[in-house]
Amino acid sequence: MLLKQPEDLPGSEITPKEVFMNRRRFLIGSGVAGVSIAAGAYLIGGDRDSAAEAGKKLEGVRKSAYLVDDKQNTYKEATTYNNFYEFGTGKDEPADNAKHFRTRPWSVRIEGEVAKPREIDIEALLKLAPLEERVYRFRCVEAWSMVVPWIGYSFNEICKLVQPTAKAKFVQFVTLKDEKQMPGQSSEVLDWPYVEGLRIDEAMHPLTLLCLGMYGEVLPNQNGAPVRIIVPWKYGFKSAKSLVTIRFTDSQPPTSWNKSNPSEYGFYSNVNPEVDHPRWTQASERRIGEFRRRRTLPFNGYADQVAKLYAGMDLHKFF
Repeated sequence: MLLKQPEDLPGSEITPKEVFMNRRRFLIGSGVAGVSIAAGAYLIGGDRDSAAEAGKKLEGVRKSAYLVDDKQNTYKEATTYNNFYEFGTGKDEPADNAKHFRTRPWSVRIEGEVAKPREIDIEALLKLAPLEERVYRFRCVEAWSMVVPWIGYSFNEICKLVQPTAKAKFVQFVTLKDEKQMPGQSSEVLDWPYVEGLRIDEAMHPLTLLCLGMYGEVLPNQNGAPVRIIVPWKYGFKSAKSLVTIRFTDSQPPTSWNKSNPSEYGFYSNVNPEVDHPRWTQASERRIGEFRRRRTLPFNGYADQVAKLYAGMDLHKFF
């Protein structure tokens, strides 16, 4: 068991006061009547819950050229230390509170500035393009990191499907709002549902992953089941979980953490060791499972692939 001494705990792992004050409200989440559905994309009902999908192997997954040589974190580490505020603010709470989260039936609505809007079922998403395993570094804004073998395919396969118009400049990702299943949404930590966004060239970059699994299996509930986005050169909160709507827009969409605290959470949120979070340094990070901190890499180590997307931009201003 990994034991932390007080000096090993960065300020980033101390729960913010406003979060602490709201956490007790999570306990009453299951008593909230009714279910609020985002964009009508999530289908309530059916007799399958998490138990039907947990641990299910994904067939035909091929190895990808997108990988890093870093030692991978274990499945246990990646599934028991999570940020998923819909299921609680403690790192261990999502694994407990999401056990019976229903991920079937499920569909995702793709809309906005596209030639062919559609709603697509999760089973069809699994078959839309060949699944591949990509070993990515995953860096949290709280200055901890992991290395995880995610499974999915480039988000640009979605773009091919719906054909964004010339007006499409950004992509917004909307996650499920369902207080009955997601007790954390009874709090006022964020304005629910959780929303995130990317510039369209970021979304269409080959590294941006529509993620449907990890470690050879379907996504565990606490890791964003059944479908999420992974943007490995950005801080983890940009990688929205449990998606129900993907919306192509002509203007920069609002995003949850940026709306909540714009001085701390910029729209771009590229991993940048030179731009500290106001409450802690970003120059170093703690890899889960290690004691010593390590130096943070620009763009989380993906600078060769993505730095050109931001040529000429002031990355201190557009943080």
